[in-house]
Amino acid sequence: MSIKKEPVVILMADDDDDDFLLTQKALKASKLLNTLVRVNDGEELLDYLMKRGEYEHKETLRPGIILLDLNMPRKDGREALREIKEQEHLRNIPVVVFTTSKAEQDIFRTYQLGVNSFITKPVTFSNLQEVITSLGRYWFEIVELPTGDAE
Repeated sequence: MSIKKEPVVILMADDDDDDFLLTQKALKASKLLNTLVRVNDGEELLDYLMKRGEYEHKETLRPGIILLDLNMPRKDGREALREIKEQEHLRNIPVVVFTTSKAEQDIFRTYQLGVNSFITKPVTFSNLQEVITSLGRYWFEIVELPTGDAE
C-alpha cells in the first residue's frame, strides 16, 4: 500500500520573467502538479522564508525545494544560500542552483555553501522540459524530502 504524497511546493528565486514563465510552462508540460511560487531576488526569498517584510502577515507555503538563480539584484543567490544554510529551521530545505552560470568557481562555492544540486539552465525549451521532468522525477518521486523540522 503506497501513501499518496501531496505535491511539493517549489519556490523559485529568479528575477528573469522569461525564465520563470518558461519554467512554469515546462513544469506543466512535464505533467508535474507541483505549486510553483516565485520571488524575484535573494532578499525577497529570505523575506518569504522568514515571514518578514511583505510576507509577515501573508499565508506562505513552506517549500519542499528551492530553485535558486545566482545572479539577482539586491541579494544574489550565493548570499541567499549562505543565509538559508545558516538558519536551523531552513537548512533542511533542499536548494537547487538553477542558473545560466557554468563558472567552476560558482559550482565549487555553492557546493561549499551547502547547495544540493547545481544545474545550468538549458538554452532550448525542449531541453528545459527534459531537465524539469528529470528534476521532478528525482526530487518528487525518488527522494524523500523533509516535511518540516524534526521534533
